[in-house]
Amino acid sequence: MRWLNRLPNSRRSPPGLEWAIWKRLPAILLWGTVLPTAVAAVAWWWAPARPPGVEDPALLLFIYQLVGLVVLHWTFVLTLAIGCAVVMVMKGSAFVADAYPLPEQI
Repeated sequence: MRWLNRLPNSRRSPPGLEWAIWKRLPAILLWGTVLPTAVAAVAWWWAPARPPGVEDPALLLFIYQLVGLVVLHWTFVLTLAIGCAVVMVMKGSAFVADAYPLPEQI
């Protein structure tokens, strides 16, 4: 027995903005990860030389903020991907599940 049965004569809605966003998500994820990582690498490379074991607290704070920015970007992209997937499913063909008999009211 199949879980869902497609409704006869159901039509799919035409694709919209969700497909354009969905196709760009890998590039958005890549660039949003690479750019802050490159900025952190350049900041670390250009930092003045210090004795071993001594780090610049301002530089470390800046790098931690960039790490937080990357993680925030990943959550935004994931949220956007979930939203696109929901819209794509909702625009698809209509399905009907098994009948659920409603309880009789007393």
